[in-house]
Amino acid sequence: MALRSANITVMMQAARKAARHLVRDFGEVEHLQVSIKGPGDYVSAADRRSEQILRQELTRARPGFGLLLEESGAVGDHAADHRWIVDPLDGTTNFLHAVPHFAISIGLERRGELVAGVIYDPIKDEMFGAEKGAGAYLNDRRLRVSRRSELATCLIGTGIPVLDWPGRQQGFATQLDRLSSEVAGIRRLGTASLDLAYVAAGRFDGFWEYDLKPWDIAAGIVLVREAGGLVGRLDGEPDLLGRGTLIASNSVLYERLVELLRVED
Repeated sequence: MALRSANITVMMQAARKAARHLVRDFGEVEHLQVSIKGPGDYVSAADRRSEQILRQELTRARPGFGLLLEESGAVGDHAADHRWIVDPLDGTTNFLHAVPHFAISIGLERRGELVAGVIYDPIKDEMFGAEKGAGAYLNDRRLRVSRRSELATCLIGTGIPVLDWPGRQQGFATQLDRLSSEVAGIRRLGTASLDLAYVAAGRFDGFWEYDLKPWDIAAGIVLVREAGGLVGRLDGEPDLLGRGTLIASNSVLYERLVELLRVED
């Protein structure tokens, strides 16, 4: 039976309402490609509009909850027991280039613990949801991480350092070289929340990326855990929402991935 809690219902309804506007805006993006300034401004407006809708819907349903939003930062009661962690448009670069792979991500934190998450891909109409102790689902189908145990058969997701990440380029190149000789394939799809959802769904057998933000990963962490997988930091730090390299996989592959990805600075 799929998730039916009140909080999950609030999250899914908010995501669907914001997604309607994103899908409409996405349909206009390809007409703006002739302008360098135009598309960037347009996507920023779409991002802000989605965030405004999500903030309004989540606050109306749960006025006592705090929020951490990608665009607006921390708002509401900072001492609240519950906090929404929201990415209104994960995969902005894909959106900007009219690539139909992006998502809305909403995580729920209770007294510092991640307890629920929703990731919605509006183009494919795929609603990923999970709640602590209740499992992970894609629409109404229960999710489990993959059972693969041999890296040679595995497909791994990642994010590639670009632009202002020069200090990480060398380390990533070493990681990529090590892993590419061990696995069946490596994919960079450009939307970290969906990468984690794909690990939960068994589409990816593992995932790693450096310097992700809380709104990129809060919901996905809950999904992977509730689908039976492991999520951790390469450096072993307990704060999964902090800086560093996040790794997710099934329990069989996890330690081997950590071993391969650990690069001495």
